[in-house]
Amino acid sequence: MAKEHIFVVEDEPKISELLRDYLFQEKFTVTCLDRGDEVVARVKKEQPALILLDIMLPGMDGIQVCREIRKFSNIPILMLTAKVEEIDRIIGLEIGADDYICKPFSPREVVARVKAVLRRTYAQPDTFQMITGPLSLNAETHQVTIDGQPLKLTPSEFGLLMVMMKHPGRVFSRSELLDRVQGYQFEGYDRTIDSHIKNLRKKIARKLPDQDIICTVYGVGYQFVTPE
Repeated sequence: MAKEHIFVVEDEPKISELLRDYLFQEKFTVTCLDRGDEVVARVKKEQPALILLDIMLPGMDGIQVCREIRKFSNIPILMLTAKVEEIDRIIGLEIGADDYICKPFSPREVVARVKAVLRRTYAQPDTFQMITGPLSLNAETHQVTIDGQPLKLTPSEFGLLMVMMKHPGRVFSRSELLDRVQGYQFEGYDRTIDSHIKNLRKKIARKLPDQDIICTVYGVGYQFVTPE
């Protein structure tokens, strides 16, 4: 995987060129695409480090592109969306996007977010394995199993589970989890944690249907409870 290669998938030339120029300044290799139906094949062939993905695209919309990519890859995906598209942002996170960036945005903020996600995703991993009950998490291989069966998680979902497993019983606020897992803090984005937690719970529930190991502490945040 080319760790410095970014895909910018955006059909508005001014936005695409602006993001490309700012990313170029930070020494990234950038590929710009303006059609959704071109993305999946290019991702399989070139394996970029991260995708900035607009929702409204010709050929195939960003939601469907994200859904197709998640069938074979956990590459970080940051959705680009207008503020009025609240439902699209929610859907994007539910199908596996790591986060979203609202238009209009500061290109400097986008670059900061890209750097933070890359640091988190491709940093030298901790060389340890955590096992609690039927749940096993390997921080070096980024693999999670329940009763020996693999649990496929996005980078954000894996990060959330690892942070909470390290501190069973501790209650984390949304902003704490956002900072620890995403590596940045921007106003209004801590609610993305709710979507990631929802997805993580669904995946765990398929293999541990009778246990809720990620609990909501109302008014505070979330905590990990050791499974039986």
